[in-house]
Amino acid sequence: MDVATPTPDLVVIGLGYVGLPLAHQATRAGLTVTGLDVSPGVVEGLNAGRSHIDDLDSADIAEMIDGGFTATTDASAVAGTRNVVICVPTPLSAEGGPDLGAVTAAGRAIGAHLAPGTLVVLESTTYPGTTEEVLRPLLEESGLVAGSDFHLAFSPERIDPGNPTFGVANTPKVVGGMTERCGETAAAFYRRFVDTVVQARGTREAEMAKLLENTYRHVNIALVNEMAIFCQELGVDLWDAIACAATKPFGFQAFYPGPGVGGHCIPIDPNYLSYKVKTLGYPFRFVELAQEINARMPSYVLQRSLELLNDAGMALSRSRVLLLGVTYKADIADQRESPARPVARKLAEKGATLIYHDPHVAEWSINGDPLPRATDLEQAMAEADLTILLTDHSAYTPKLLTENARLLLDTRGVLRRLDPAVMHQDGRTSAPIEREGVVVL
Repeated sequence: MDVATPTPDLVVIGLGYVGLPLAHQATRAGLTVTGLDVSPGVVEGLNAGRSHIDDLDSADIAEMIDGGFTATTDASAVAGTRNVVICVPTPLSAEGGPDLGAVTAAGRAIGAHLAPGTLVVLESTTYPGTTEEVLRPLLEESGLVAGSDFHLAFSPERIDPGNPTFGVANTPKVVGGMTERCGETAAAFYRRFVDTVVQARGTREAEMAKLLENTYRHVNIALVNEMAIFCQELGVDLWDAIACAATKPFGFQAFYPGPGVGGHCIPIDPNYLSYKVKTLGYPFRFVELAQEINARMPSYVLQRSLELLNDAGMALSRSRVLLLGVTYKADIADQRESPARPVARKLAEKGATLIYHDPHVAEWSINGDPLPRATDLEQAMAEADLTILLTDHSAYTPKLLTENARLLLDTRGVLRRLDPAVMHQDGRTSAPIEREGVVVL
């Protein structure tokens, strides 16, 4: 049933992995919240008490409903509210630039019902200038003027799906207002349900902060990915080198190689920054190189797979390959931009027979063709010529992997992780690999 409360304290537009946790925390803090989404299925499910994201379960949705939360597809829910937060997707367009279609649609919907004194905050990740250059004109079609008749701000979302430690309440919230008063109003709003609020100088600084955070991760992951390739050829144990470097208590942060980058932020957000820099007339070469390096990692996984099979006297085209984990990160169901998909495509193109296992994904397909899902994990590893660990779900323990896989390529370094207690006992920083046919990326 599509329901809307008459005058909510807050309307959250977009009820995905960002908007729904925000609505949940605001409801817990005592705000009356209405969620607005274009998907009737999402709205009906939430009003019936069903969650569609990993970080909230049905008990959380029930708690929200008990606190007055309702979901709707009707944009008139905005009318009369004092606070509106936009949490809609900002994917890449077919040309590789930012697709702001959902942001502009939200802006027009708000503008049609905007009341004086309302606070409008954009949380969707985008390039610097979007809040004031794209969203503001749409809102001002209402006849109201941003900064005098209503408040406008940007606050980057910092949701980390599957993170059991940091959520909406205890992750510091960056807020940048179009004017000083806009910023203060937005900061006061978020302080009602977030522990720490950090005020940026303006919307552009807040927009840039988000892109800086994720571009920092992107380029550092690219660094260790490229190092993984040449360290293997040099006979250098990069995992041990990283573990040793990480013992330095200052000036170093550990990043780890893998089969590629995935998720809703790291593969996407640097493109927004690159897009904006290109409008100045020159490329953002550092980011573009990092994208190139990370994008080629699935090919490197294929190369290492071929080498491992060849060393065992087997051809990939006649091999059964088990893929462990197809989500973009551990212990969640989110598959967005997962490197497992391009890895699987490359293996299939070489004639491998593929099967997958993932405790969080019941069905999975490549190029529209469903892949068989293993139900007995130990048996599947024993029957596979090669097992490739692509996602480090907690179910995939070193003991399970080494005792059951015939050949194993660990692209996440699970086998190199050492219990901190062991490290402190004898000074070692990484676990050794003690059997043939098992390699780490």
